[in-house]
Amino acid sequence: MLYSVRTGEQEGIRPQLEALIEGLGMSLIELDVFRGKARKGSPGSVQVRVIVYKPGSIGTDDCTRVHRGILPLLETAFPGLDLSVEVSSPGINRQIKDGAEFACYRGRGVRCWRTDITDWSAGILQAADSQGITIKGKEGTIRLDYGVIAKAKLEPSAERAAQGCRASEDSPPDPSQEE
Repeated sequence: MLYSVRTGEQEGIRPQLEALIEGLGMSLIELDVFRGKARKGSPGSVQVRVIVYKPGSIGTDDCTRVHRGILPLLETAFPGLDLSVEVSSPGINRQIKDGAEFACYRGRGVRCWRTDITDWSAGILQAADSQGITIKGKEGTIRLDYGVIAKAKLEPSAERAAQGCRASEDSPPDPSQEE
C-alpha cells in the first residue's frame, strides 16, 4: 500500500473542499472528478464523488449538509458544465485505498493483508503516520509499514471484540462463577 501525497486535477480543489468539509465537522476521505465529453450543443459534464467521514456515524443529514456546502465551490470551479455531485460515507466495511486514509480511522477496527506473512492481521488502529500504522489485536500491539500491507479494510468485528475485552476487564468478577 502506498501513502500518497495528493496530486492531479481534482487535487486543485481538494484543499478548499477539505477546509469546507472540516468546518462542518467531517473529514474528506476520497475525491474523484470525472469529466464527460462535450457533445453537440452541450459544454460537457463533470461528475464529482466525495466520501466524507466523522467519528460515530454519518447520516443522510450529514451528507446533505456537505452537498449543500460544497456545491457553490464546485459550480465556480467548473463553470458552464453540467455538474453532478455525489456525497457518501465510507461504509461499514470500507476498503482503504491509500495509506493516508488510516489517520481518519484511529480507534476503529482494521484488517490488513500482510505480504510478509501472507495472512491477515486485525485489531484496533492505534496510530498512523506517513510510514505505517500501529494496531492492537490478538497478537498484541504491532507496527506495520505500508510496504507490507497489500490491502486493508475497516473491520467492525475487531471493534466489537475489543469492546468485549474492555467490558470484561472493567467488570467486577461474577461471584456465582467463583468456586
